[in-house]
Amino acid sequence: MAAPGNKFFIQHRLGQSAPHHASFEALWETKWKPLCEMGVYPFMFGATKDFQPVVDSIVAKGLKEPYDWDEYAQCFFPKAEELVSSAEAAENEGDKEKASELYLRGSALYRIARFPAPRSEKQRYAWAKGKEAATKGLGLQDYPMVEVAIPHKHAHNGDAPVLPAYFHLPRAASESRKAPLIIIFTGLDGYRTELAVWKEGWAQLGVAVLIVEIPGTGDNPGNPSDPDSPDRVWTSMFDWIGEQAGIDQSRIVNWGFSTGGYYSIRIAHTHADKLKGVVALGGGCHHMFDPEWLDAVDLLEYPFDLAQTLCYKFGYGTDFDRFKKEARERFSLLDSGILDKPCARLLLVNGTDDEIFPIDDYYLCLQHGEPKEARFVPGTKHMGEPTSFFIILPWIFKLLEIEGDVRRFMSTIPFKPKY
Repeated sequence: MAAPGNKFFIQHRLGQSAPHHASFEALWETKWKPLCEMGVYPFMFGATKDFQPVVDSIVAKGLKEPYDWDEYAQCFFPKAEELVSSAEAAENEGDKEKASELYLRGSALYRIARFPAPRSEKQRYAWAKGKEAATKGLGLQDYPMVEVAIPHKHAHNGDAPVLPAYFHLPRAASESRKAPLIIIFTGLDGYRTELAVWKEGWAQLGVAVLIVEIPGTGDNPGNPSDPDSPDRVWTSMFDWIGEQAGIDQSRIVNWGFSTGGYYSIRIAHTHADKLKGVVALGGGCHHMFDPEWLDAVDLLEYPFDLAQTLCYKFGYGTDFDRFKKEARERFSLLDSGILDKPCARLLLVNGTDDEIFPIDDYYLCLQHGEPKEARFVPGTKHMGEPTSFFIILPWIFKLLEIEGDVRRFMSTIPFKPKY
């Protein structure tokens, strides 16, 4: 802890319970409905008119914590299937715009069905179907995003052999006209199927985009319980990037969101020579694994059981007691010495009142290793949204030496259904 008295900066909140944990109805009314109406995280590509009937059915069932995840997921399937069926019909009629929207709206329903992590059979089914719908929808857009299979050449110790990713390469990119690249690391619950929402703004600026999940989430091949597995995966990723003739290897930036920020801090130190700069938005590095923190966060800002989801993500399954006992020693970037290694240019951004990962971890980062850049957004919670985006985008524009209008870029993020 970095606050005076060896306490967390939000120590006074650790015993509280947020209202949205009372029931799904409370979650929807107090937290999720406004986000859905705006078409922003976690409802990228989502429409309230699609979700409201599903919410009504869940409320009628009285679902609340602890959830039966199969029962929860099943509620979303009929509407998702209806949208995908309509998308297929529109595609067969040659209406690419309508088909793309409907596929992506279907993928949004499947996403919330498997949220926050595919821990049950039907949630895993939702993840598979959501990928299918998202891949089709994104492939039909004016700036198409395609799925690529990156060989994990450095696989070891239980890693899988392939890193699936979403990739957009500007049409004008070539060996003689190379494009800069943004590598997006997704978070604990937001995967490539939804972080693809950031593609549009970068594509309009002629910037390539590669979106990958982090170990223990989505389709990342890294062994989630091996602290070194991300280093192997990213080495394989950079091997593949190095083979792309249209990418400017001297202008590659990594941006990690939330839990992805933990991996961005790590990659800034382990692969510093590959990166022009790194942004860690809302990440952690050490205190995020403190037992006291983990005991409290299931009832704070996160919509569901954050600590239990992290336990699953880091390879501990449902053994929370062992996760709480071992996680900091195994995964801390401080105790492992990572933070004291040379690093790429690194920007740390978060809200001061974050209840998902403590702002204390960014103070810790600033006290170790090479000097880093930081901006904390006062009085805001996790990731400091939306102010944080108006900090990060100009920083990246300047770093890559590109002209960009932040407000125009941000106007590409919210989703409003047309059909």
